[in-house]
Amino acid sequence: MKTLANVFLGLFIFKAVLAAPPTAAINYDTDTYEVDLEELDSIYDYDGSLSIDQGEIEIGTVLPVVNRPIISPEHVPEEEEEAEESTPKLIDGSSPQGPLSPGVLVPETSGDISTCILCTCIRTTVYCDDHNLDSVPPLPRETTHVYLRFNRITKINKNDFANLNKLQKLDLTSNIIEAIDEDAFRSLSTLNELILRDNRLRQLPELPNTLNVIDVSHNRLGRKGIKHEAFKDMNDLHLLYLTDNSLDHIPIPLPDSLQALHLQDNNIQEMHEDTFCKMKDFSYSRRALEDIRLDGNPINLSKTPQAFMCLPRIPVGRLV
Repeated sequence: MKTLANVFLGLFIFKAVLAAPPTAAINYDTDTYEVDLEELDSIYDYDGSLSIDQGEIEIGTVLPVVNRPIISPEHVPEEEEEAEESTPKLIDGSSPQGPLSPGVLVPETSGDISTCILCTCIRTTVYCDDHNLDSVPPLPRETTHVYLRFNRITKINKNDFANLNKLQKLDLTSNIIEAIDEDAFRSLSTLNELILRDNRLRQLPELPNTLNVIDVSHNRLGRKGIKHEAFKDMNDLHLLYLTDNSLDHIPIPLPDSLQALHLQDNNIQEMHEDTFCKMKDFSYSRRALEDIRLDGNPINLSKTPQAFMCLPRIPVGRLV
């Protein structure tokens, strides 16, 4: 039994020796190469003493090659060029779809754009004073305040302000306006201030009842320029200026909200006792109406003392 074990052990050692790698050096035959190794030095002129400048060594990463066409700027597809050219730009070169600078009013039509170039548009206010205009220019829909002073506008047409549903103030001071279409202001449901000083008006059109301030001083309204009961239903009217219009009467009735009434330098010769007060109601009082100007008229206020009993102050004018 012991002898059999020794035999198996000897066979195992013998196989292990046969499986071990050879220890002798392996000589490679240079004849198997197309170029002799000794000729490499002469081909590349290798100098073992050559120093390498580290600054000239570029270390990079080799990326895998992707089968993707390289598009140069000269080969941009025509569709993309057309799309870029067709994108509308504003005057400053920006796209209209981009964010707008605060405080800038953007017009909606070509006419509006020309108006804001000619004039000055800040937020919702249009300043177009002293531009030698002979008519009202197109205005942006969002306009709330318009200043068209010191121009040469001769007439206000019914469509000049038709689309301005947010208009609050309109100032047309010092033009040469002679006529206003009857419907020019009727649809302006948010209009609070109407200034028509220093023009040549002979007739006031129908005015919206939302007005707080009306200034038509220095015009030519005369005897028939103001319609009967023109201001009766203006429950928010505070200031009414009708100076120098050749008026021969006070345009009554006037709303209780009125605070100032300027009628100086007209042709008013008389005033009724119930012009401001109610003679049948002695308890009636008009505390709001504190400023009545009648100076420069041929009227003697002392002839109608009962006409001022409900007022907090006596009107300014000739008392003798």
